[in-house]
Amino acid sequence: MPSPLLVLSNGHGEDVIALRLVEALQRLCPGLPVAVLPLVGEGQTYGTAESRGLLRRIGPRRNLPSGGFSNQSLAGLLRDLAAGLPLLSWKQWQLVRAWGRRGDPILAVGDLLPLLLAWAGGGPYGFVGTPKSDHTWADPAPTGWGASPLADGYHRLKGSEWDPWEWALMGQPRCRLVAVRDRLTARGLRRHGVAALAPGNPMMDGFDPAPLPAWLEGQRRLLLLPGSRLPEALGNLARLLEGLPNGPDPITVLLACGSRPAPAELAPLLGAAGFLAGSPPAGSGAAAAWRRGAMQLLVGPGCFNRWAGWGELGLATAGTATEQLVGLGVPALSLPGPGPQFKAGFARRQSRLLGGAVLPCHNARDLRTRLHALLTDPAERLRLGGIGRRRMGPAGGSERLARAIAEQLLDPA
Repeated sequence: MPSPLLVLSNGHGEDVIALRLVEALQRLCPGLPVAVLPLVGEGQTYGTAESRGLLRRIGPRRNLPSGGFSNQSLAGLLRDLAAGLPLLSWKQWQLVRAWGRRGDPILAVGDLLPLLLAWAGGGPYGFVGTPKSDHTWADPAPTGWGASPLADGYHRLKGSEWDPWEWALMGQPRCRLVAVRDRLTARGLRRHGVAALAPGNPMMDGFDPAPLPAWLEGQRRLLLLPGSRLPEALGNLARLLEGLPNGPDPITVLLACGSRPAPAELAPLLGAAGFLAGSPPAGSGAAAAWRRGAMQLLVGPGCFNRWAGWGELGLATAGTATEQLVGLGVPALSLPGPGPQFKAGFARRQSRLLGGAVLPCHNARDLRTRLHALLTDPAERLRLGGIGRRRMGPAGGSERLARAIAEQLLDPA
């Protein structure tokens, strides 16, 4: 039996990826002892797997005001500091150090923070670098969103979006595995002596495409993804609702969310946008239904995996879910707001990351115009969807990455 594994993850998207890897590792090495330490938030993504005995959550956890984006603004950092970030980080560091002193392996999923903690543990570690891709500076910026010559020039000079101090941590002898999201990024790191792999993207696993149900036939179909961080998600949703069409054609909007925002939290926004409460179609899985003229809006906590493939187009202010949606071949329009996460810079970077398969809009009117254009142009939707599929890659990344983790980190030759 391999040594117990500690998994560090630092955000909702990273938790999702880490969970996919743990599930794949348990299929490969049944009974493997796995502990997870969510560095940001409560790690609710792990709840079901924990109840099934696949893993156990350990260590101190706390929802911070910035939602894990204290690096995006000074105000967010100050709020996190006041909410106890230093003590939380100190306790997490102590736990990782105790794990590392035993010589048991650590898998860091995310960016610099979990990588730094894994290195500080003092034992063997691996790193799955999720947020950074060289496509974000090598691909052109979306039309009308300006250039970022200083940032692009800085990354071009380095030849990688990852920074020298991150290369140093990835290149340590104790770092037995480095995996990144695409081959372009892996190639950039290998130029700096890091033996980076790109075995596939775990984000595209776990989907089970189902045929379009009868209750959606003859409808235009939109996936609405406001994100999960409150209160930002509610503000972004209000702005996305402003961009919805008001025409006579029947249209169904599938509002896919997690446990938050809850249907009760969404009700005031939907009422203010002119929707009236109704009854969900049988078999839809929706928790609530609303109607405005010819438009039906369904609220589906936990329905994203089921609904995603049914959409013709996405309207999104989410991170991971947007990437997964375009990876399934459904292009998206985004509408950045005041943040802390989904701001203009994030939206521009996301569009470049996904090869233009998600197009940022400047305001609700711009969103409505682009929405109409794409709904009436199936060839363009197909073209953008193909880009998204190629950029995110096929399913199966979790299994390939799990094999690499088992061979290089859990039981190295």
